Amino acid sequence: MSATAGGGSTQTGAAGAAERLGFKPGMVIQELGWDDDTDDALRVAIEDAIDADMVDGDYGNVVDAVLLWWRRDDGDLVDGLVDSLTDLVGGGAIWLLTPKVGRPSSVDPADIAEAAPIAGLSQTTTAAVSKDWAATRLVAPKTPA
Repeated sequence: MSATAGGGSTQTGAAGAAERLGFKPGMVIQELGWDDDTDDALRVAIEDAIDADMVDGDYGNVVDAVLLWWRRDDGDLVDGLVDSLTDLVGGGAIWLLTPKVGRPSSVDPADIAEAAPIAGLSQTTTAAVSKDWAATRLVAPKTPA
């Protein structure tokens, strides 16, 4: 369990997870890989945090971040990550959501660490976002100006 220092209310559960992912009102978040096993409470909390619906792969415009639900049997992770970059604005992040270790269809963290640089991404943060899902933040490395 964790607590937030300071006064006022503390965000817990899915709402707190959406806040930890850094989503703010007005952001456009693209959701890829949705299926029956995704965490609906987390999805609702994210949409509440951005004050809008998430968009899908057919959106056709730039997005601030991508939420990619990924399971061990979803195919080649490198391909999935590269596809996630299609609409992502420069400086945006991909949040790779995978079942936690020990859960059905979990993805080995070593597979994420191996796939990210091949897809041109750096892994920055991993956080538990629900009972069954963990989120890994992936970003394109900064290039010298």
